[in-house]
Formats: sequence, C-alpha cells, structure tokens
Amino acid sequence: FFFFQEMEKLIACVHKRPDALCRLICFPWAGGGTLQLAQWGKLFSDSIEVFCIRLPGRETRLQEPFAKDMTSIVNEVANVLLKELKEKPFAFFGHSFGSYVSFALALHLKEKYGLEPVHLFISGAHAPHSERFLALKSLPVSDAKDEEVIAGLQILGGIPSELLHDEDILKKMVLTFRKDFGVLQTFLFEKAEMDIPFSCDITCFNGSGDEVHDVQAWQELTTGDTSFYDLPGGHFYLLEPSNESFLTKHITRCIENAGL
Repeated sequence: FFFFQEMEKLIACVHKRPDALCRLICFPWAGGGTLQLAQWGKLFSDSIEVFCIRLPGRETRLQEPFAKDMTSIVNEVANVLLKELKEKPFAFFGHSFGSYVSFALALHLKEKYGLEPVHLFISGAHAPHSERFLALKSLPVSDAKDEEVIAGLQILGGIPSELLHDEDILKKMVLTFRKDFGVLQTFLFEKAEMDIPFSCDITCFNGSGDEVHDVQAWQELTTGDTSFYDLPGGHFYLLEPSNESFLTKHITRCIENAGL
C-alpha cells in the first residue's frame, strides 16, 4: 500500500492503459505541474500509456518541501518507478527544465541499472554540456525580484493571462519556478570524461519563435539518430493544439518504429 501511495504522489496518469506496449513518461517545465502533459494520455492510442511526473511542492504534494537538488529528484523517480521501468519499454518527453530532469534520470538509469529509454524526446532545451546551458544556469534568478521573474516568464509565455491578476497563484508560481531553477543549477554534466551515454534515438523539438537553443550537441550524447524539429510558436509552442497534435503523432510514430 505504501508503494501505491508513493506512485499516486509522483505520477499523474489520467488514462490508465495496462496493456500498452510502451510508457511515455513526461517531465514538466520549471514552475509547472502535471496539468497539461498528463492530458496527453487522452491523445495517444492504446499502445502508449502516459505518466506525468509530479515533483514535490505543487498540486497534491503542496505540503512537501521542494526538492533541493537534481539528485534527490532522480533518486525519487528511479526508486518509485523502477518496477515499471523494468517491466516494459519506456520513452521520456521533457520540456525545458523537464528535458534536463529526464536526461539526468536517463543517465542514472543507464549507469545504475543498464536501463535506457527507447527514445528521448527533448523540447525547448540546450544540450546539457553546451556553453548555452552553462550560461542559462548562471542566470541570477535567486537574486531577482518577484516582478522581474514574472516579467521574464511572461515574455516566454509561461503565465496564462487569466492568472496575471491572481496574486496568490502568481506568488506560488514564482516560488515554484525559483525552486525548480535552483534544482537546475545543481545539475552538472561533464561530457568530456565519458563515453557516449546512450544508444537510443533523440528527437529535439523547439518553438521557431523561441530563443535559439544549442541542440546540435545532443548528437554527441547517443550513437542513435538525432532529429530536430521547429514548430511554430514561442517557448510554450507545445500548448498550441495543432503542435500538440503534431507532437503526439510524431512521438507515436517514433515509438512504433523503435520495434518494441
């Protein structure tokens, strides 16, 4: 029973598909919850079950302290989901901060258990060993005022307009974003010292109107194929229904082609 509770806490799954061939595990952006990506469960066919990871400090985990660093997130997800990950093939989809979490988890699973996703879907994220990622990590978010953080998130399109007038929700959102960003700053990946970590295919999606991400370097992280797609829109391009439809169809095709 304890294990079931841990699962319920960590995972949002709106459409259970016990007979699915593969699980797509989704990792939300900084400051985000499971609301949008968990709904993808309804968009996929019966062959894919969607799990969305819910980090502490939000939604049903509001009373829990935020994660302090990337290692504690990776350990929690790996410990709770290990049985599921061993039981059937899985793929990861992460957006922005979620891409780095999914990558850190994939590294851990590979090193510790020899497990690897059948496909890594990366969205709105630099390669984790690129100059741009180091520059991103050094942004002075912890020193910025709430107004500055809100302004920055607004430019990215990360705040639904109906929330802009809700002080409490905004405060909570900014706090969550700061805490997630603090976690991001604890993640260090040194490519130089290691062999190529993965053999799965990697697909990178980006909004064409978003800042340019250093995505080419993702090719150095797998012996599999790497593909790149620009979709219309800004940083949160993936919330547009037409893009959502493209993503779910494309992800399905990639997973089906992985020859499970």
